[in-house]
Amino acid sequence: MPRPSTADVQVRVRVASGSRRDGLAPAFVVPHAWTEDGISVDGGGTGAHLLLTAVACCVLNDVYREAQEPGIALAGVRVDAVGGFDSTTWSSTTIAYDVDVDSDAPQQVVDGLLAQVDEVAEIPRVVRGSVAVTRERSEA
Repeated sequence: MPRPSTADVQVRVRVASGSRRDGLAPAFVVPHAWTEDGISVDGGGTGAHLLLTAVACCVLNDVYREAQEPGIALAGVRVDAVGGFDSTTWSSTTIAYDVDVDSDAPQQVVDGLLAQVDEVAEIPRVVRGSVAVTRERSEA
Protein backbone atom coordinates (compact mmCIF):
# COMPACT_ATOMS: atom_id res chain seq x y z
CA MET A 1 0.00 0.00 0.00
CA PRO A 2 1.45 3.40 -0.92
CA ARG A 3 2.09 5.70 2.02
CA PRO A 4 1.32 9.41 2.02
CA SER A 5 4.13 11.91 2.40
CA THR A 6 5.05 13.69 5.61
CA ALA A 7 1.56 14.51 6.83
CA ASP A 8 0.83 15.03 10.52
CA VAL A 9 -2.17 12.70 10.49
CA GLN A 10 -2.68 9.53 8.45
CA VAL A 11 -6.13 8.03 7.96
CA ARG A 12 -6.94 4.66 6.36
CA VAL A 13 -10.10 3.08 5.02
CA ARG A 14 -10.86 -0.19 3.27
CA VAL A 15 -13.88 -0.89 1.08
CA ALA A 16 -14.64 -4.32 -0.31
CA SER A 17 -17.20 -6.31 -2.25
CA GLY A 18 -17.84 -9.93 -3.13
CA SER A 19 -15.06 -12.38 -2.33
CA ARG A 20 -12.80 -9.58 -1.08
CA ARG A 21 -15.14 -8.87 1.87
CA ASP A 22 -13.73 -11.90 3.73
CA GLY A 23 -12.47 -10.98 7.18
CA LEU A 24 -13.69 -7.40 6.96
CA ALA A 25 -15.69 -6.12 9.94
CA PRO A 26 -17.46 -3.21 8.26
CA ALA A 27 -18.51 -0.05 10.05
CA PHE A 28 -21.32 0.15 7.50
CA VAL A 29 -22.44 -1.30 4.15
CA VAL A 30 -23.34 0.77 1.10
CA PRO A 31 -25.93 -0.70 -1.30
CA HIS A 32 -24.41 -1.28 -4.73
CA ALA A 33 -26.10 -2.09 -8.03
CA TRP A 34 -23.47 -4.56 -9.26
CA THR A 35 -22.86 -6.53 -6.05
CA GLU A 36 -25.36 -8.64 -4.15
CA ASP A 37 -24.18 -7.75 -0.64
CA GLY A 38 -23.14 -4.15 -1.29
CA ILE A 39 -19.85 -2.48 -0.45
CA SER A 40 -18.48 -3.09 3.04
CA VAL A 41 -16.73 -0.04 4.49
CA ASP A 42 -14.10 -0.36 7.21
CA GLY A 43 -13.27 3.13 8.47
CA GLY A 44 -14.30 5.84 10.87
CA GLY A 45 -16.87 8.57 10.66
CA THR A 46 -14.59 11.61 10.63
CA GLY A 47 -14.57 13.91 7.64
CA ALA A 48 -11.13 12.57 6.68
CA HIS A 49 -12.43 8.99 6.73
CA LEU A 50 -15.51 9.93 4.71
CA LEU A 51 -13.41 11.71 2.08
CA LEU A 52 -11.27 8.59 1.67
CA THR A 53 -14.38 6.40 1.66
CA ALA A 54 -15.79 8.47 -1.21
CA VAL A 55 -12.58 8.04 -3.20
CA ALA A 56 -12.36 4.30 -2.48
CA CYS A 57 -16.05 3.59 -3.18
CA CYS A 58 -15.85 5.51 -6.44
CA VAL A 59 -12.84 3.48 -7.56
CA LEU A 60 -14.52 0.20 -6.57
CA ASN A 61 -17.73 1.16 -8.37
CA ASP A 62 -15.84 2.15 -11.49
CA VAL A 63 -13.95 -1.17 -11.55
CA TYR A 64 -17.34 -2.87 -11.87
CA ARG A 65 -18.64 -0.33 -14.39
CA GLU A 66 -15.58 -0.45 -16.64
CA ALA A 67 -15.47 -4.28 -16.48
CA GLN A 68 -18.98 -4.53 -17.95
CA GLU A 69 -18.26 -3.50 -21.57
CA PRO A 70 -15.37 -5.92 -22.20
CA GLY A 71 -17.15 -8.57 -20.12
CA ILE A 72 -14.54 -9.04 -17.40
CA ALA A 73 -16.04 -11.21 -14.66
CA LEU A 74 -15.32 -9.98 -11.13
CA ALA A 75 -15.69 -12.13 -8.02
CA GLY A 76 -14.67 -9.31 -5.70
CA VAL A 77 -12.83 -6.01 -5.37
CA ARG A 78 -11.05 -4.39 -2.43
CA VAL A 79 -9.77 -0.81 -2.33
CA ASP A 80 -7.47 0.42 0.43
CA ALA A 81 -7.10 4.18 0.67
CA VAL A 82 -4.74 6.14 2.87
CA GLY A 83 -4.68 9.90 3.21
CA GLY A 84 -2.40 12.42 4.79
CA PHE A 85 -3.90 15.44 6.50
CA ASP A 86 -2.45 18.57 8.08
CA SER A 87 -3.39 18.44 11.77
CA THR A 88 -3.82 22.22 12.00
CA THR A 89 -5.94 22.92 8.92
CA TRP A 90 -7.16 19.39 8.19
CA SER A 91 -6.27 20.04 4.57
CA SER A 92 -5.69 16.87 2.61
CA THR A 93 -2.02 16.56 1.71
CA THR A 94 -2.06 13.22 -0.14
CA ILE A 95 -4.40 10.40 -1.03
CA ALA A 96 -3.17 7.04 -2.32
CA TYR A 97 -5.18 3.93 -3.09
CA ASP A 98 -4.49 0.30 -3.92
CA VAL A 99 -6.92 -2.05 -5.67
CA ASP A 100 -7.11 -5.84 -5.32
CA VAL A 101 -9.31 -7.55 -7.92
CA ASP A 102 -10.47 -11.17 -7.74
CA SER A 103 -10.99 -12.22 -11.36
CA ASP A 104 -10.12 -15.14 -13.62
CA ALA A 105 -9.09 -12.64 -16.31
CA PRO A 106 -5.39 -12.53 -17.20
CA GLN A 107 -3.35 -10.09 -15.09
CA GLN A 108 -2.64 -7.96 -18.17
CA VAL A 109 -6.39 -7.50 -18.68
CA VAL A 110 -6.92 -6.59 -15.00
CA ASP A 111 -4.00 -4.14 -15.17
CA GLY A 112 -5.59 -2.49 -18.22
CA LEU A 113 -8.92 -2.29 -16.41
CA LEU A 114 -7.30 -0.59 -13.41
CA ALA A 115 -5.45 1.89 -15.65
CA GLN A 116 -8.78 2.78 -17.30
CA VAL A 117 -10.45 3.20 -13.91
CA ASP A 118 -7.64 5.50 -12.74
CA GLU A 119 -8.34 7.74 -15.75
CA VAL A 120 -12.13 7.87 -15.43
CA ALA A 121 -12.96 7.60 -11.71
CA GLU A 122 -14.89 10.79 -11.03
CA ILE A 123 -14.13 11.50 -7.37
CA PRO A 124 -10.36 11.00 -7.67
CA ARG A 125 -10.43 13.27 -10.73
CA VAL A 126 -12.26 15.98 -8.77
CA VAL A 127 -9.89 15.72 -5.81
CA ARG A 128 -6.84 15.86 -8.10
CA GLY A 129 -7.99 19.19 -9.53
CA SER A 130 -8.15 22.54 -7.84
CA VAL A 131 -11.60 22.75 -6.34
CA ALA A 132 -12.92 25.72 -4.42
CA VAL A 133 -15.34 24.69 -1.68
CA THR A 134 -17.46 27.54 -0.37
CA ARG A 135 -20.45 27.88 1.91
CA GLU A 136 -23.36 29.78 0.45
CA ARG A 137 -26.25 31.22 2.41
CA SER A 138 -29.63 30.11 1.30
CA GLU A 139 -32.38 32.69 1.37
CA ALA A 140 -35.35 31.35 3.31
